[in-house]
Amino acid sequence: MNHVIQKIHPGDMVLELGCGYGRVLLELAKKAKWVIGIDTSFSSLLLGLEMLKDFSNCFLMRMNAIKLAFRDSIFDKIVCVQNGISAFHVNQKELIRESIRVAKPGGTVLFSSYSDKFWDDRLEWFKLQIEAGLLGEIDYEKTQSGVIICKDGFKATTVQAHQFLSLTRDFVADIEIVEVDESSMFCEIVPNK
Repeated sequence: MNHVIQKIHPGDMVLELGCGYGRVLLELAKKAKWVIGIDTSFSSLLLGLEMLKDFSNCFLMRMNAIKLAFRDSIFDKIVCVQNGISAFHVNQKELIRESIRVAKPGGTVLFSSYSDKFWDDRLEWFKLQIEAGLLGEIDYEKTQSGVIICKDGFKATTVQAHQFLSLTRDFVADIEIVEVDESSMFCEIVPNK
């Protein structure tokens, strides 16, 4: 989270994709001029309205991240953290394309996923969820680095560095992959419009 906050400037207009109830927006709103959070979950957005009620620079909207209802080149920063690129279950290249479309020239699009170094921690978290009865047992024959598959059909994926580079190679943009705290990996995209 600190990595994202460091990228935000006081005059920025920021869009968070998949904002949920606003946990990340809360921190973004403390630094940016304007923040807009979008999510497809109406109930999460309602909770977010309550959580963010003291921030007049923060707005929540129900919207699909691959069909953004914004004009081109409007945001200084577009943020999609906590492995949202995988959790949305959408065409990842289209998600990136749409994010670049709404970024201002010289703006930054930030996508994060889990670092390979975080694999053991992710497996442990899944084991705790299974013990709590929230997920089915892990299918260890199908589970491999970056992908966790449960016997109840649940599948959790990540986007690794080489996959980010493959997804972004057709865009006219500067791309940098940055690992943070041995837990998160960021794909930082600066469109060259």
